Amino acid sequence: MSASPAFSAPPSLLTQAQSALVEQLTTDLDGAGLWWLSGYAAGLARAQTLPAARPMAVPAPEAQPAATLTIVYGSQTGNAKRVAESLGQQVEAAGLQVRVLRADAYPTRDLKQERYLAVVISTQGDGDPPDDARGFVEFITGKRAPALTDLHFAVLGLGDSSYPQFCAVGQVLDERLAALGGKRWIARGDADLDIETVATPWLANALAAAKESLKPQTPLATVTPLRPLAAATSAYTRDNPFHAELLANQRITGRDRAGAPSAKDIRHIELSLEGSGLHYQPGDALGVWPINPPRLVDALLATLALEGTQPVDHGGQTLPLREWLSNRRELTRLSRPFLVAHAALAKDEALDRQLSADNPTGLTELLANHQLIDLLRAHPAAWTAEALVAALRPLVPRLYSIASSPKAVGDEAHLTVAHIEYRVDGGPAGTIGDAQGGGDVEASVDDGLRWGTASNFLARALEGERLPVFIEHNERFRLPADGHRDVIMIGPGTGVAPFRGFVQERAAAGASGRNWLFFGNPHARTDFLYQTEWQEALKRGQLHRLDLAFSRDQVTSLDDAARTTTGKTYVQDRLRERGAEVHAWLEGGAHVYVCGDATRMAKDVHAALLALIAEHGNRSAEEAADYLNALQAQGRYARDVY
Repeated sequence: MSASPAFSAPPSLLTQAQSALVEQLTTDLDGAGLWWLSGYAAGLARAQTLPAARPMAVPAPEAQPAATLTIVYGSQTGNAKRVAESLGQQVEAAGLQVRVLRADAYPTRDLKQERYLAVVISTQGDGDPPDDARGFVEFITGKRAPALTDLHFAVLGLGDSSYPQFCAVGQVLDERLAALGGKRWIARGDADLDIETVATPWLANALAAAKESLKPQTPLATVTPLRPLAAATSAYTRDNPFHAELLANQRITGRDRAGAPSAKDIRHIELSLEGSGLHYQPGDALGVWPINPPRLVDALLATLALEGTQPVDHGGQTLPLREWLSNRRELTRLSRPFLVAHAALAKDEALDRQLSADNPTGLTELLANHQLIDLLRAHPAAWTAEALVAALRPLVPRLYSIASSPKAVGDEAHLTVAHIEYRVDGGPAGTIGDAQGGGDVEASVDDGLRWGTASNFLARALEGERLPVFIEHNERFRLPADGHRDVIMIGPGTGVAPFRGFVQERAAAGASGRNWLFFGNPHARTDFLYQTEWQEALKRGQLHRLDLAFSRDQVTSLDDAARTTTGKTYVQDRLRERGAEVHAWLEGGAHVYVCGDATRMAKDVHAALLALIAEHGNRSAEEAADYLNALQAQGRYARDVY
């Protein structure tokens, strides 16, 4: 988001002190807050400029205010925010009153007064709410939630059906709001990764309901915002990506003393944004539209005995089947709807047993450990090209935390990407991991080789190629505006990516606050990402502390003649070891950031923070949780987890 223009009012309108107060008040408000404030100010102005009432005039009946639709969103990657803002814009364009609030900015005391409420919320990992909605969800599901007998509500859940707890948070809120006495305005929607399939009709129904229920009793006054919204600086968006030139594709994991390569293939990617008009800040993400691995497409066509040149019409578009499978459909992630459709077609008793309600772990195992090609080979079924395209989910872009600051790299965006490549039989992967990217994989799908979609797309790309990208802003993951603040950054593995950008940004801006990085990976010799850069940053005083946790570089012991590894150390262990100092930094106003795996690392780090706050702050477990929640509400505890 571009910086707001400096506020300046004519001396004839405001004194210098009043101008300073206005600028202070509006600096940190989001769009919804500015719209509300502008309406309030317009109302005050209207009251002062109305002509005085004539003596003995019969007072006009007091006009009833129009009802307002409140839209609350909880978003981890920006999708829920985008849908919520779209609904808000449509409702506003219809001449109706609306406010759009991020969940952590919503005053929960307002809930008992709400008459019309729409909630758009995503589900993360194992059924968790996004970070910005934790307090909102806890309030509604807790004992303090009020009776809501006058509320009309609508819930749209966003999720990924390749996870067992698909849209669980939306379902919980929908049921809880009804249990509190609310009336469903429209039916709940559960949107998969192809969000628009469900979101578009849900938005249409919500808009129709709003037009019916929120009819204004009197014409609405025209409201002028205190300052104009920033004009879009680029024509390139998620749906119209910029084709960025690949400047560098370098493997940054090394070899051990015996010359064996790291088990991890981590790539440093550099892309040129020159001429795009795209702008980002450290903490933002780069969206990449991938193409599926060609060898995987070949294997699918062969397995199903289908011709890639066969034209397939779907959704009013006709394309060759190969293009559908290469560019338009998800091939490496299974989804529950496809599993159900395939089971009905395959009529395979073993598959039916695995998907049975009596086998709760069967679905989880399939979704976690199998790709489409594995399912088709293990449980054959006669798919037609048309039915296959209709049943598979649309291909969606992948988001990567940007590992650079534009102050340091100019019109470039850098990424740190873990290339996902493995064998289903546990054997060694292929040969794509050459140092400069590109190359060819000698092994094939038939040899048990599997890939991630976007990471393989990036690993295969050659310098000079152009890749479709866009910027996904992440306002919740920002460096403190006050450069005097200290920051603690916790980023094991590729989670270190945004902190490379943070350190670059703070150095370029001359921030005086201290920077403390916690980094971890299996092995120091092969997996110490950006080692030289961190060492240089320490020498220059741009990085003040660096704590490392290389989990496999521990002392080994012999037990029953078996060589075992003991005492593995992770970043959460380092946090506990440095607990007194971490707590002192927090007490001094430091901001703490976490980036990386949501399912285990982020939860373990959260637990470690709670423990050290309790121990070194002499607090109970409940008081420590309140302390950490307060940091999150203040924007001093932010997570970018996936």
